[in-house]
Amino acid sequence: MGYKEEFIEFMVRSQVLTFGEFVLKSGRISPYFINTGLYRTGAQIAKLGEYYAACLMAQVKGGVNALYGPAYKGIPLVVSTATALFHQYQLDIPYCFNRKESKDHGEGGLIIGYQPADNDHIVMIDDVTTAGTAMRENLPIIQSSAKAKVVALIISVDRMEKGTGHLSAVQQIRNDFGINVYPIVTVRDILDHLYGKKLEGKTVIDDIIKEKMEHYLKEYGALAIGERTEEED
Repeated sequence: MGYKEEFIEFMVRSQVLTFGEFVLKSGRISPYFINTGLYRTGAQIAKLGEYYAACLMAQVKGGVNALYGPAYKGIPLVVSTATALFHQYQLDIPYCFNRKESKDHGEGGLIIGYQPADNDHIVMIDDVTTAGTAMRENLPIIQSSAKAKVVALIISVDRMEKGTGHLSAVQQIRNDFGINVYPIVTVRDILDHLYGKKLEGKTVIDDIIKEKMEHYLKEYGALAIGERTEEED
């Protein structure tokens, strides 16, 4: 298996990815749910960093000067990713993360760890993105310290859902900031890999769950770039 397939099964075994009926913050009723807050052991966070590192190595081209993790969930992710890059790829890439409030004593400032420099290429590491809030909050923090450029955002899963318009959160970030977003996997990857597959003796996605997921994506899935709606025709 590749890292994508391994990651999907890792989420299931960690009980981070579950199937059923879940009411989301948006009010939508989803047939699956991803709760990254359930990663809670040393082994899990170490393995998670390996998947983020694999995605970075596969997707991000060109030099990377630093990794940045938005507080709070991005902090353990950026540390584990930097660790995995060093142990697996012999890349010693600095990392940093933000404080929620500026400190006016000691070392001061909003950024802890590596201090971005002019012309740095920075990769942001986060768990999920729904409205681009982390990007909007953290870009000014990074750019207030130096003329650095965020070249990519890596997240765990792209749900491929439209937000208030026809674009997904991932597409919206690309549209608003010109920054590529690379998910380790998409919901389509999950559906393709787990449909009919047994883990620990149980079929993860059977015909019923598949039908519900397909219906959900048909109703709430984002259009591909360039695709037109019936209203626009």
